[in-house]
Amino acid sequence: MKDAKTPDPTVSDLKKHIGFWLRFVSNYVSHVFARKLLASGVTVAEWVVMREMFDDEETSPGLLAERIGMTRGGVSKLVDRLVSKKLVTRRERSDDRRFQAIALTEAGRRLIPQLAALADQNDEEFFRMLSAQERAALMATMKKLVEAHGLQTLPTE
Repeated sequence: MKDAKTPDPTVSDLKKHIGFWLRFVSNYVSHVFARKLLASGVTVAEWVVMREMFDDEETSPGLLAERIGMTRGGVSKLVDRLVSKKLVTRRERSDDRRFQAIALTEAGRRLIPQLAALADQNDEEFFRMLSAQERAALMATMKKLVEAHGLQTLPTE
């Protein structure tokens, strides 16, 4: 019988995996950002939806789902929550009742710069020990991986 304290050389150490360290950092950064968002009453997923809507006068749930890589059902649930918070409006389009138009309310539009400042602050607090060159290299590496693997779903949680 093998001694439980003797490492098995055929089983890689968890901490030797890049994915372990990526998730470790990502979870921490996301958790701290979620806590910063608490006072605004908006979740990280809602922030992603609202920020994606910010540059458009209005959009559709289907187009929004495609842009952030979520299902239409998932986006609809988030939009429902944002409508109940009076941060987004939803109306049936006059030319086709099957389609809806969604838009940020004035309150939602005013909230975006405040939430973006929190996101910027969160990044600065976590990554400040990296030089500008190291930050750029890290960002370029992450973008290269996203492109190489054809990743399209935006992180919402």
